[in-house]
Order: sequence, then structure tokens, then C-alpha cells
Amino acid sequence: MNTPEPSQAPQRLLAGAVDLSSLAAPRPAPPRPTDGEAPAAANGAAVIDVTEATFQAEVLERSLSVPVVIDFWADWCQPCKQLSPVLEKLAVESGGAWTLAKIDVDANPQLQAAFQVQSIPMVIAMWQGRPVDGFQGVQPETTLRQWIGRLIEATGGEAPEVPADPQLVAAESALDAGDLTGAENAFTSYLDLHPGDAAAESGLAQVRLLRRVEAAGPAAQEAAVTNPTDIPQALLASDIQVINGQAENAYRQLIDLIARLNGEDRDTVRKHLLDLFTIAGPEDPVVAQARRKLAAVLF
Repeated sequence: MNTPEPSQAPQRLLAGAVDLSSLAAPRPAPPRPTDGEAPAAANGAAVIDVTEATFQAEVLERSLSVPVVIDFWADWCQPCKQLSPVLEKLAVESGGAWTLAKIDVDANPQLQAAFQVQSIPMVIAMWQGRPVDGFQGVQPETTLRQWIGRLIEATGGEAPEVPADPQLVAAESALDAGDLTGAENAFTSYLDLHPGDAAAESGLAQVRLLRRVEAAGPAAQEAAVTNPTDIPQALLASDIQVINGQAENAYRQLIDLIARLNGEDRDTVRKHLLDLFTIAGPEDPVVAQARRKLAAVLF
């Protein structure tokens, strides 16, 4: 069984691919509490170990009241040992807004087969007896908090507030103040502790962008914007467009340039474009559209 590398954002799984026909159907859903309080787990636990024998009661029926997040793991899986403690911590913090159900794939092959678990760690969110979302691989805590918040909101609950990390706040404050060296050091230190964090990667990419434009100087900036005649000028022009809120135009022009290039020049422009994508983040719809256009040019 393969263990995927950590990614910047959860890789969504198709709930429709999960076959639960071999498992007992849940009873009709009871009304969900509406007084603003999150219901506690039936046995008072935020984290439960689930087997094939207890899956009906502990996952299907429990998910009629609160979302249940299944963590598929195994004792030999090292990435699982990174992800599971973070999920457990968040489940306890939630105060019963959702329940974490841990399933050992080696001990429960029927559940592994039903959910088509091919690699671990794998996480599936259950609601009203059915899978509604999921992802594979280790994710940063910030990304997990955001994913769980969206899950709670989608299932009619009140999403927990994601607390601001003081170190990340300090990095962003330094960036806002124009202290590029301080911001760079702070974002880099944060990423050492939270690899793959989208907010920190975006901040660091912004630092790189501002450094490039600052180093170019006013004359080069004006020449690049007016009439870029070579690749360095085209890259600088795209940086200035992003700073001026014209990211979509910058992406389009760089993709058009990539289509006309080959070899090392093409790779240089591609890497620059990916760095600009990082500033907006993976969930930005303009970035998503530009990525599709880039893929069409490259492949």
C-alpha cells in the first residue's frame, strides 16, 4: 500500500466511488440540535476506534447527528503517525461538533474494501450515513482546520473559529510594514514547523515578488510595462501586473509566452508563473483556470 507525500491542500476524493451497499443502512436521521451547542458523542468520546462490528452504530448512525471523520490508518504507516495526532487534537478541541473514527485497515479489510482504500493515510467525512468529502495524505494543521470548518458549515453546524498563529501573524505584519527581511525570516521559520502551509507559502512568494520588483528599479519597471522585449522584462511585467491587481492578465501573457518557447527558457517562465500562482493560493478560481490552460500548453 502506497503512502502519498504531503500536499499543499487536500486531494478531494469522490464520495460516489465508495460502495456501502454491503453495510447496513442507517435509520432515519434524528433532528440536529438547533440551540447552537454541538452534540456530544454518544459515549462522550471525541475520538473512537471503529471495527467492522461497530461501524454501523459508531459511524453510520452517529453521522445522522454529527459529522464523523474516518481516519484510515495502520501501525506501519509513518505518515499516519503524523496526521492522526493532529486530527485527534482537533476532534477534542471541537467539543463534540464532530467525531473522529479511527479504522485500522489491517484489522478491518471489509471496510478497507468498501471505501476502496488504496493508500493511507486516507480520510473520509461521513454525514447522514453517506461519505461527503475526503482526502489522502498528510496535511498541515492549518489546512485541516479549514477543511473541518467547511465540513461543519456544509452539514449545518457552526464552524469553529480558526485561531491565528502568533508566528504567522507576526510574519504577515512584517510583510504589511514593508519589512521584507523580517517577513522572509518569519515565513521561512514558520514553514520549517508547518511545511506546506498555504498561507505561509503565499506570504513567502509575495516577499520574492516584491524583492524582484524592488531590485529592478523604476527605469526597468517602466520599460517592462511599456514594451517588454525579452524574457526578463516579460517576467518583470507580470510581477508588476500582479502587484497592480491584474493577475489574470499576467497569467495569460506568461502562458502565451510559454507556448512560444522551448527548453530552458520555457522552464524559466513556467517556474515564474508557478511562483505567482502560489501568491493567490490553490483555491483561487483564476489560478485554477490558468493552471488548466498551462497544462494544455505543456501537454
